Amino acid sequence: MDITDPGIYHFTRYLAAKKSVDDRALNRHVLESLARALPVATPATPVRTLEIGAGIGTMLERLLDRGLLTYATYTAIDVEAENIHEARRRLPAWAANRGFRMGESQGQLCFQRGGRSLCLELEALDLFDFTAREQGRRAWDLLIAHAFLDLVDIPTSLPILLSLLRPGGLCYFTIVFDGATIFQPGTDAALDAQIEQLYHQTMDRRISAGKPSGDSQAGRHLFCHLQAAGVQLLDAGSSDWVIFAGPDGYPADEAYFLHFIIHTVQAALAGQPDLDPVRLAEWIARRHAQVEDGSLVYIAHQLDFVGRRLG
Repeated sequence: MDITDPGIYHFTRYLAAKKSVDDRALNRHVLESLARALPVATPATPVRTLEIGAGIGTMLERLLDRGLLTYATYTAIDVEAENIHEARRRLPAWAANRGFRMGESQGQLCFQRGGRSLCLELEALDLFDFTAREQGRRAWDLLIAHAFLDLVDIPTSLPILLSLLRPGGLCYFTIVFDGATIFQPGTDAALDAQIEQLYHQTMDRRISAGKPSGDSQAGRHLFCHLQAAGVQLLDAGSSDWVIFAGPDGYPADEAYFLHFIIHTVQAALAGQPDLDPVRLAEWIARRHAQVEDGSLVYIAHQLDFVGRRLG
């Protein structure tokens, strides 16, 4: 793999490689709190679940694997059509490997196994277009946003998201970035600190469709945002990414994940006037080399939340 070739970096592969990273990171205590809070599901009253920014469907896979959803309808939207296409491609094989019977009805994928049943609706659509269309038509029991809230302007977006929940409905917000990006071993301490600071600054200054769309400390700020939006916080906890090579190297496809993260930092800081481009290029090359020799440790601090919409 030529790590200097931009053509090797595909977002759908990154999302697939991220699954094992997220599986370790997700806060088990928060997930257990969600499980206890979920309404009792029956074939006649399935848990109506909505995931925004659903990517390639890895959260659905995870929830089915862990038995959280017994009877459910699941609406999954993502703005990227490529992600939804990949979800449609990978989910049937994933389900078959786990003994689910699968069928398709009115454009939905249906999963059945051992008394459990879930019907999945996938759609490539912008969140705000989806909300405008669904307002007053449907309301959900559970709203999921996985590795998503730090990519939007939370004060503006959160009330819109919560309007999709029925009163008393649950929200499960996971892998919300919270201000720490750590690469070890250190290189030049001052350069490491500068790169982290400037990288976080790009998150804080991100503009999407003409609007602010990021916060490098979204996790800690979300406590107040949830309260202001009328959400009763049921649980919260850390969900840090911690990646290192064991005796057999990096697990699964996590070396690719690390290369993708380094490439993302490089792209974000390209042309940064406060950073010497030669020193940045050397830093990037050194970090890629550390992945190749198995010496790179990567840590990112994040938080998970589960709450209930009041009113």
